[in-house]
This record gives sequence, structure tokens and C-alpha cells, in this order.
Amino acid sequence: MSDGSESPPPTLFEGVVPIEAPPDETAHYFGHRQRLRTRLLAQGAQSFADYEILELLLALAIPRRDVKPLAKDLLHRFGDFASVISAPPEALMAVPGIKENAASALKLVHGASARLLKSRVGERPVLSAWDDLMDYCLALQSRTEVEEFRLLLLDTKKRLIADEAMQRGTINHTPVYPREVVKRALDLRAHSVIMVHNHPSGDPTPSQADVDTTRQIKQGLATVDIALLDHIIVAPGRYISFRQKKLL
Repeated sequence: MSDGSESPPPTLFEGVVPIEAPPDETAHYFGHRQRLRTRLLAQGAQSFADYEILELLLALAIPRRDVKPLAKDLLHRFGDFASVISAPPEALMAVPGIKENAASALKLVHGASARLLKSRVGERPVLSAWDDLMDYCLALQSRTEVEEFRLLLLDTKKRLIADEAMQRGTINHTPVYPREVVKRALDLRAHSVIMVHNHPSGDPTPSQADVDTTRQIKQGLATVDIALLDHIIVAPGRYISFRQKKLL
């Protein structure tokens, strides 16, 4: 029996059971990323897998995407962490999902690691900091996809005063001109020189052309009283020293 009051009219959605909102698809990888950051700050990166370090690096450039698959794709394409950060920007940006920001982040890490290794050589004579110098050369150049010829120019105490890329060539050849090496050494008043170049093939064994060119440069430097201390050929994880092999 009615008490005389009117019931409110039914609403459009009366009797409809509300559907639970879908979970945020990004919540999982945001939580995963935060756990990685916490672990990094608490424990350092020593225990991290290569893909986890790449994942955190990529997250800085691509903050709103799950980048773990992209990190693993980079490792699959290039082989290992060092090869990823050493790859040319154009090769990195050829990977779907890698744009300028991400490529820049990866190249920044490569540059920073080389600078850190170079700083370990510092003011010490290079022959007393040999292992650090080789680490620097390997990090800087061993995974370059074309041959590159560099000069390490030293002062009277055999301390590094300059490191200069002189020539870039093809996958198996770099043109090196003895007169240019001599001129640059004179310009910087170097007392001695170490030459470095890479073999993209992965085999640092010197070719006969490497041996002949080294002897020509040594003779040219000797005419202006500058010593050629060594010629280093680097490849991923390996190097050969002409001095140690008695090829000078």
C-alpha cells in the first residue's frame, strides 16, 4: 500500500552489474623496473644480466614502454652488451623500437666507459699502466665495424698527451700515410708514439701490409727523433703488441 510518496524513476543503468576496470597494463613492468632500480642502488650492477642493464638504460629514453623485449632483441642482434653500446648509431636505429633518444643513451654509456678507462691511465707513464691502456683501447675500438687507425702521442715521460683517430677505412683496410703520422707527432711535440688499429674480422694477427707500414712509420719518426714504442692491433677481447711479438 502506497504511503502517498512517489518512488524515484529508474535510472538508465539500474540493475546492471558494473564491470571491473581492467588492470593497468603498465603496472607490471613499472613495478619490475622499480625493483631493478632498487636492486641497482642497493647492490650495484655486478649481478645484473646484460639485458637488465640494457633494460634500465632504455627505460630512461623510453619511459612508458616495456623495454625488456627490446633489450633482448638488441643482444640477439649484436651479440653482447659491449657490442650493443659500441654499434654505430645508424645500426642501432635500424632496430625497430630504437629511435634517436635510445641510441643516444646507449652511445653515451659507450663514451662514458671509454672516458673512465682513459682516466685510469691518467698521468702515469703508459708502460706502467699497460693493462689499463689495453682495456681502454679494447673498449674504444675493438668492436668498430670498419678499420680505424689511432695515434697515442706521449711526452718525454711517456705520459699520454693526446689520443687521435687519424683514419677510418673499410672492413679490412685503413689507408695510413707515414708523412701524416710524422707531421702530427711533430705538431704536438710528442716524444714517442703508440699506434693502434683494429681488425673487424676478429683476428688481431698482423698482415704483411701491417708489418711493412709499421716499419715505414718507425723509420719516418726516427728521422725526426721520435720513437715508435708499439703498434697494437685489437679485436674483441684480444690484442697483439708488435713490441711483445718483436715485430718492431
